Amino acid sequence: MRPEPTCPRCGGELRAPGLWSSAWQCAQHGTVAPYNVVPRPGPDALTHVLGRAKVPVWVPHVLPAGWVISGFACAGDEREGARAVATCLTGPSPLGGAAELMLVSEEPGVGLGARHAGLCGPDPGDGFGSGPPDAKLEAAGHPTALWSLATTEDCAAFVGEAKALWLWALVWPAAAGLLLYDSLELGDLRDGYVEAELAFGSVSPRLGAVPRVA
Repeated sequence: MRPEPTCPRCGGELRAPGLWSSAWQCAQHGTVAPYNVVPRPGPDALTHVLGRAKVPVWVPHVLPAGWVISGFACAGDEREGARAVATCLTGPSPLGGAAELMLVSEEPGVGLGARHAGLCGPDPGDGFGSGPPDAKLEAAGHPTALWSLATTEDCAAFVGEAKALWLWALVWPAAAGLLLYDSLELGDLRDGYVEAELAFGSVSPRLGAVPRVA
């Protein structure tokens, strides 16, 4: 049975569209884009996500050694398509042990990146981007500045803008945030990809988790 969608901001239950409203409703956040985790990572899951995505589906242009794609999730209904997409990757940390990297692309106001970072959201908040950037990467061939945000989780949270949308890069544990200081190049899979260059693992429980809010 397919899981029921949840609120992208708090993970709470939603009221489905009905006679009085065509939108999904959260008791706490009102009208939201319904959030679903795709159950099994793989080529079929990617095809499903690409068919719905109205925002970039970010993945490192070349997966770091030992890293695999460990899941996708989308926020959006069948009518409007996915207004936010999260891609989770799992692999070895530069400091030893395992690490996870989640890349979230979203329209302003969806709140998915903030939810996974453990922030009130829905967007980075006042003062964002007021100082020099803390990290940089390349997104779809364009240099992209990222600013770090404090979280209550053992998570390094960075956010910037790419293709006129929010780009969140979240890393667990926080010490593995060193990944963002390397020359990371992201590609939007909507622009094309070579399937043989992608490796998939088991779905990460991180995609369905609800962190404590800062």
